[in-house]
Amino acid sequence: MRDCLAEAEAIFRAGLARVDPLAMMERVLSLTGDVLRVATETECHQYDLAGVKRIFVLGAGKASARMALGLERLLGDRITAGVVAVKEGYRERLSRVRLLEASHPVPDARGVAAAREVLAMARQAGPDDLVIVLVSGGGSAILAAPVDLPGRRLTLADKQETTRVLLASGATIQEINCVRKKLSAVKGGRLAAAISPARCLGLLLSDVVGDDLDVIASGPTVADPTTGADALAVLARYGVTDKVAPEALAVLDDVAAGRAPDTPKPGDPVFARTRTVLVGTNFQALLAARDKAREFGYDTVVLTSHLTGEAREMANLFLGMARDIAEYGVPLSRPACVIAGGETTVTLRGPGKGGRNQEMALAFLAGLARQAKSAEEAVFLAASTDGSDGPTDATGAFASLDILRRGLELGLDPALYLVENDAYHYFEAVGRLLKTGPTNTNVCDIKVLLTP
Repeated sequence: MRDCLAEAEAIFRAGLARVDPLAMMERVLSLTGDVLRVATETECHQYDLAGVKRIFVLGAGKASARMALGLERLLGDRITAGVVAVKEGYRERLSRVRLLEASHPVPDARGVAAAREVLAMARQAGPDDLVIVLVSGGGSAILAAPVDLPGRRLTLADKQETTRVLLASGATIQEINCVRKKLSAVKGGRLAAAISPARCLGLLLSDVVGDDLDVIASGPTVADPTTGADALAVLARYGVTDKVAPEALAVLDDVAAGRAPDTPKPGDPVFARTRTVLVGTNFQALLAARDKAREFGYDTVVLTSHLTGEAREMANLFLGMARDIAEYGVPLSRPACVIAGGETTVTLRGPGKGGRNQEMALAFLAGLARQAKSAEEAVFLAASTDGSDGPTDATGAFASLDILRRGLELGLDPALYLVENDAYHYFEAVGRLLKTGPTNTNVCDIKVLLTP
């Protein structure tokens, strides 16, 4: 009898291995003599390092330390100096690049200090220098220096309060980062402005649905097409205008009214010598997961890499597919595997603990409890590629009828835990949390549905 829980985890881990930052850097970058070559499936660029006076390495995000490790192995003592900031615990042993740690998803004082150190090194670069910027998901919170505007005293506490409100509102990462850019000294292209007139090569690992370059870590080296009015519209859309920090709201008002400078826009000369290259995506991880599922003998489809919306609602999509596969053999014949990626959201209603993937798995269980017919053999895994689902130490959670029965034996009703947004404690009790620890990568989430 096949162990579907183990197979689901193996499929997830195959996707994870595909987007290991060290392997990606080795695949994308090469050095022949003095020529540094950057080649992906869609573009290729070359840099003659013989004409470069100094090479600086800067970075931020959950994967930036491992990306820096790959760069150190390639360039060695050609690197003059560097500093990258990561989420606490996402460490690598680096020799040329200084490693800093900070809080995520809510910023802390270490993130402010890290941002200032990154900016200080960026401003050292001159026109004969090359600055390589390593960017991955998590960078928005990890580099947290408030923007310095005349007449305003935006503080870390203001940014923390605003971040908490946005994270609980149900806003998408695109919308959250629209607001973050206006409040930051680094985001929305402001790091590129600090690097100019040096040459800047940004290497990005995408944790954003759609891979929008200006949204990944809030686009520190990418022109910002959004405006102050756009940021105010996000607050209004989710009814949180009166909940964010007053000084943060004042900054957004000033930017929208033209009383304060906005982030640099497309066509700004600060980007004249800046190039940004996407080196890893969620879709690449999904393809590797698909290949692993096929090795196990599953009829497999990658449904989408653009899964968004409320986590608990998306759970119904997977539950419905499990029933269709079992009853009608569509869209796949059993044994079947459906794989999807993206990043859903959670609107907090209760005081519980969890993350978007745990919430989705719990909602899947709650749906099974209402009607297990046809889906009784299904196994579902929702997990984050960065190793931390929400503010927890879990990567995600499994769902199946056996797990539901175990919960009922313990007197646990998944629907009640769902009301409290308390998926973590439910799955902790039934022993079905997935914990990988820090993965040092980050390309959104992977969902695996098996119908044996």
